[in-house]
Amino acid sequence: MAGGTAEAKRILLGMRDSAERRELATRLTVEGYHVGHCTDQAGLAQRIDATVEVVILADELAAGPLDEVSAALERLPAGSAIPFILLSRDAEPHAALKTRLPSTINDFMVLEEPVGPATLLSCLATCMRLRQHQRAHHAEATERADQRTRFERLIENLPIGVCFIDADGNTLLSNPKYDEYVPNRKIPSTAPERARRWVGLDSHGQVIPPSQYVGARALRGEQVDGQDYRYYPEEGGERWLRLSGVPLYDHAEQPMGAAVVIIDVDAERRNEVMLRQFNHALEREVELRTQALQRALDQLTVEVQERSRAEEQLRHSQKMDAVGQLTGGIAHDFNNMLTGIIGALDMIRLRAASGRYNDLPRYLDAAHGSAQRAASLTQRLLAFSRRQPLQTRPTAVNSLIRSLAELLQRSLGETIRFELALEDAAGLALVDPSQMENALLNLALNARDAMPDGGTLRIETQRLALQAEQATRHGVPTGEYLCVRVIDSGVGIPAALVDKVFEPFFTTKPLGEGTGLGLSMVYGFVRQSGGFISIDTCQGEGTRVALHMPAASADAQEESTAVPIRVPGAGGGRKVLLVEDDNAVRPLLQSALEDFGYHVHVAADSQRALELAADLDSLDLLLTDVGLPGLNGRQLAEMLQQRRPGLPVVLITGYAEQAATRLDCLAPGMHLMTKPFTLELLAETVTHALAAPVG
Repeated sequence: MAGGTAEAKRILLGMRDSAERRELATRLTVEGYHVGHCTDQAGLAQRIDATVEVVILADELAAGPLDEVSAALERLPAGSAIPFILLSRDAEPHAALKTRLPSTINDFMVLEEPVGPATLLSCLATCMRLRQHQRAHHAEATERADQRTRFERLIENLPIGVCFIDADGNTLLSNPKYDEYVPNRKIPSTAPERARRWVGLDSHGQVIPPSQYVGARALRGEQVDGQDYRYYPEEGGERWLRLSGVPLYDHAEQPMGAAVVIIDVDAERRNEVMLRQFNHALEREVELRTQALQRALDQLTVEVQERSRAEEQLRHSQKMDAVGQLTGGIAHDFNNMLTGIIGALDMIRLRAASGRYNDLPRYLDAAHGSAQRAASLTQRLLAFSRRQPLQTRPTAVNSLIRSLAELLQRSLGETIRFELALEDAAGLALVDPSQMENALLNLALNARDAMPDGGTLRIETQRLALQAEQATRHGVPTGEYLCVRVIDSGVGIPAALVDKVFEPFFTTKPLGEGTGLGLSMVYGFVRQSGGFISIDTCQGEGTRVALHMPAASADAQEESTAVPIRVPGAGGGRKVLLVEDDNAVRPLLQSALEDFGYHVHVAADSQRALELAADLDSLDLLLTDVGLPGLNGRQLAEMLQQRRPGLPVVLITGYAEQAATRLDCLAPGMHLMTKPFTLELLAETVTHALAAPVG
């Protein structure tokens, strides 16, 4: 039966040519063998190579010397011994054949002729298997040899020491690096003369005896990882080595030796020492620096405290200077006003004593005018302190500026040109109209003083949307603002003084000729209104002051400011509880209210007011000062409104920090008046409070 390939089943026939031999070759070919027929020794030797699987050699060629065949077999590569089948007609003993055949023919079988086909094919199959096994064994041996060579090369060139020791500690296999440390090829624990060159340390850095060295422990069956040693070579010096060891066992799991590895960690350990030294030096340096910084900090703290004390003394000195300046300015202004009031009252007394009444109205008007100017000065002081109660409401600033235009032009004089550039879409601003007028008048008068030789004053308005970055910088909410710019072409402000112009009491006028409250009042009014102010100036080129006031919503409407005509007796006898602790103001207000037709009950403090209110069957209005002894006016109003729901209240204040913002801080049914006020405003406020719905 044919099987396999011809190349894998190549055989040679060494025999004379005959019909019988040709029939044998044909039969083998039919069985799938690739047959080469050689009729002489020379031809057979020429065709022998490593691809031949089997040689069948007949007696006629094997009877003589086989030198040429032997030479051909010797030329074959190692592991390529070819098996021979000898066809013999004589029963020559096997030993005799082995002696007669060349030594290169080691594997042979003898078949006595005639040979049956089955026997021959069986022998061929056996030889083929022998040839394949031979090749596989040779390949395995070659691979093992190559592996051993590679392993030995690896071990020899490792930068660490590696060895295998027997049960007595003798070196069986090692590399040069190991031999460098253990030249006597015995582990230190078994060689006392070498043990002195090794100092082993445990994990805590304590010296250990030789019996605890890595080799000794590994031979006892322990696995040891990373034990450090100080090694002292014969040539001198010291090196740090790290050893590990594992036990080795035979096929019966009995200890037969150990493997030991030596790693040179001298650089690592020296680096660790250097690192510890560096860390220690660094810690010491940090400690010294920290101490130096602490001393500097302590010194700085002392200096800051000394500076704070000096600054406090300076502020106190500046405050006293400012108070002196304020005293001079206010005293000058008030002396003028008091002179007008006292002089007018003296003239009224003299005229009345002599019965001359015709000139009394003129002197009354003069006294009233001086009193109004004094009231304006107190309003400026309150605005500067940001404690002036503001009547904030939607206001058409463009219309307000146009209504002031004639007054401003007269105040500026003929040498100054006055211009307006008002944006039609500016809309309404949330401001107190009267305080806005005062602010514009103050800015215009300052601009006039900055243009002694004439120039131009320009007022502009513009509606702006303030972004988050700008709002944060100025300390206001984002949103829309109405900007009012007052621009002059005057002498400007020196750069060194720009940051001081809004400071209280700052003025460039001579002592006694100004209070220094003008721009401070403007600043206080703008900030209290929820806006901000900026100034842009250049000496010799003029100044631009910009007031940014909160804009009213698009659907806001300006409130009517028409003043109703006061009619004596309009009170109709309605009951008013008047609470005022000032003995001069109380009778004046009582008389005025009675003239207006109201029935007035008077109390000097909250306790008396509560007692009076408890005795009254009805009460139409509470008119009270805020600053009362005991309960203040606001607390009194809340208590009476709880007892008499819907009771209208008018609060009077000359200085009320709780009323220093917009009127929305008041409870329902409460109204606010600021001292000083006219009797007309008193009548208007009382009438409005009684007419307005509560709640």
